[in-house]
Amino acid sequence: MDARFDSYGALGLVAGDAHVIRNAGGIATDDALRSLVVSHWRLGTREALVIGHTDCGMATFTDEELHAKLRAETDAAEVSALRFLTFTNVEERVKESVRRIRDSPLFPGDYAVAGLVFDVETGRLRVVA
Repeated sequence: MDARFDSYGALGLVAGDAHVIRNAGGIATDDALRSLVVSHWRLGTREALVIGHTDCGMATFTDEELHAKLRAETDAAEVSALRFLTFTNVEERVKESVRRIRDSPLFPGDYAVAGLVFDVETGRLRVVA
């Protein structure tokens, strides 16, 4: 989701080379998996990269903190069921997303998945899974 990361430029791609799915935290949520399934089975992609980044805002608060803010500042009746999937360690979060995709029965055994962390200060990508 972070605008500091140019996925095409960082990976040496041009428009049309990849489907880019972005969400807060770069997490393999059910919706991200849905998009990957469509991308693979209908459009022929053969691999996925999960890319997190340093200095991620999702590691700066907890679900409970955002629940409290929403209760205080909106008319939302009930927010405790909302999950924002915050985390404290971006590398572990990337590894978990990679595991979730690899373990999904919705992809063939040869579907490649890797995890990387983008360092927003240096612009470098580091493989973590």
